[in-house]
Amino acid sequence: MQQNNEDKNTCTCRGEDGQGCCRIESLTTVDERGQMVLPKDVRERANIKPGDKMAVISWEKNGAVCCITLIKADELSGMVKEFLGPVMGSMFGG
Repeated sequence: MQQNNEDKNTCTCRGEDGQGCCRIESLTTVDERGQMVLPKDVRERANIKPGDKMAVISWEKNGAVCCITLIKADELSGMVKEFLGPVMGSMFGG
């Protein structure tokens, strides 16, 4: 797996076949209050600090949630601006 060198600010990676990649980072357990802990090494590599806001994104398959992803809220807001900026500009003559 190698990091995409075109833009160091994007959150993408490419495998040797050029496709996106993901991996199992760790296993965690949900406690009786519904809480779980992200392992310290994952938090450090993702630069997640106490107080950071995380967006919870879910995918459904056959009516049930099958996948949950966390995205830093400020990263998500940047993605939305990047995606909608050109659309909004063209709508308002920009």
